[in-house]
Amino acid sequence: MLKPSTLAMILAGGRVDELGVLTYYRPKSTVPFGGFARVIDFPLTNLMRSGIELIAILSQYRSYSLINHIGTGAAWDMIGRYRGISILPPFKDYESSDWYRGSADAVYQNLDFVRYYDPSEILILSGDHVYQMDYREMIRYHNEQDADLTAAFIEVDLDEAHRFGVAEIADDDALGGRLVSYDEKPAKPRGRWASLTVFCFRPQVLYDILGANQGQKSYEFGRDIIPLMMERNFRVYGYKFKGYWGYTRTIDEYWQTSMDLLGPEPRIDMEAWGLRTNLEHRDIRDCQPLKVGSRAELDNSMVYNGCHIEGTVKNSIIFPGVRVEKGAVVRDSVLFFNTIVLRDARIDRTVSDVNTIFGAGCRIGGEAEPGGGDGITVVGWNNLVPEGLQIGRGCTIHPRLAPDRWPARVVADHEVLK
Repeated sequence: MLKPSTLAMILAGGRVDELGVLTYYRPKSTVPFGGFARVIDFPLTNLMRSGIELIAILSQYRSYSLINHIGTGAAWDMIGRYRGISILPPFKDYESSDWYRGSADAVYQNLDFVRYYDPSEILILSGDHVYQMDYREMIRYHNEQDADLTAAFIEVDLDEAHRFGVAEIADDDALGGRLVSYDEKPAKPRGRWASLTVFCFRPQVLYDILGANQGQKSYEFGRDIIPLMMERNFRVYGYKFKGYWGYTRTIDEYWQTSMDLLGPEPRIDMEAWGLRTNLEHRDIRDCQPLKVGSRAELDNSMVYNGCHIEGTVKNSIIFPGVRVEKGAVVRDSVLFFNTIVLRDARIDRTVSDVNTIFGAGCRIGGEAEPGGGDGITVVGWNNLVPEGLQIGRGCTIHPRLAPDRWPARVVADHEVLK
């Protein structure tokens, strides 16, 4: 077996406030997705199918869930000589005395690991995006252009561009071109090509530019490294990605990306994409077959092994271990592992974390009061929602809420219950 030429590094250790209670006890990269998988499974599967088998995962925030999910790496065939997955947490020594101060600093603190493998190119990826991509095509383009950095971009509407790192790309060819400008979340975007946080670096250039950025106030690839490279006239190119890209940074985006799994022609086809996950995580592989009652109704939903459905499930994603009793209705929702919906409860436009029990007759996510909002209600893990309680749309319920903290009333729309 030849020594691999590409080293991939996945930025997977952080959390985002916008995902709220879903990342209280796990990094954003291991938020459950698609009824059985985790968000990080998408870049891992892309790497496996691209033939890139030497991977480092940069982890910092509540790493247990990530470590448990990655396991030995066998789920993605990452075991063997010259291949494998290494999880790199922050550390303290004579030189490093702090947590990772940003995405660029996380890579900088592990340059000894990178230099040990002496790769021909370094691929740096975000661990929290949903997409299918053959990285070999981007690497080939990078090498053909003799680029110092090639970053992947997708075209977005101009009125949405301010939410991303945005570039103007010269029209060199259909695959991409030299970056004309790059701005991180600008108030007035000059371009409409949004960064996917997929970067291919020439190794020595990466070593030098990360060193040059030390001592600054910020250590991010988008905010700091790309502008610095353009300022110093490095060869920075944009690669134009034309496929589906799902963003999971906010609750609304997570919910919409989940809904893209449904319908007669879903925008995300995990079977066609060949998505891999670790079936040992939460014992998914040992789940009993799905049980559907004689009067149950399933419509446009994904419901997996280990579930027992006696009620109605419409336009929803249901993870293993979920039970929906007779008379209960789940609509436009995502229910994580081992959630129980008792009789006559109604769940609408809700994302529920694991091990939550919804009491009989409760109403979650509907309009509890006239003029209710259209947001997504989120319920943190290990909760017992009292019988008959009504919770409006757009509310957030914190994990492990003590029984005496639940109100004997309607929870108003957008109220956060702690």
